[in-house]
Amino acid sequence: METKLTLRLNNNVIERAKKYARSHNISLSKMIESYLDSITKQKEEEKRISITPLVESLSGVIDLPSDFDYKKEYRGYLEEKYK
Repeated sequence: METKLTLRLNNNVIERAKKYARSHNISLSKMIESYLDSITKQKEEEKRISITPLVESLSGVIDLPSDFDYKKEYRGYLEEKYK
């Protein structure tokens, strides 16, 4: 079901959005619908991803320096392991 929605936006924003929509061959309504759909889906997906109690209890256990390069460390570990 489609429902009409009235928005109040800055005129410059509307004009830029219309140009963008025209250049991408999409209606302004469809563009706004897609945007709203994508941001609301992101929020729903973030809520569905739950952290188990075990993982939550381990959060913050290790204090690493800000310049820690985990890829370099892992590479070094693998090189040592497979000598």
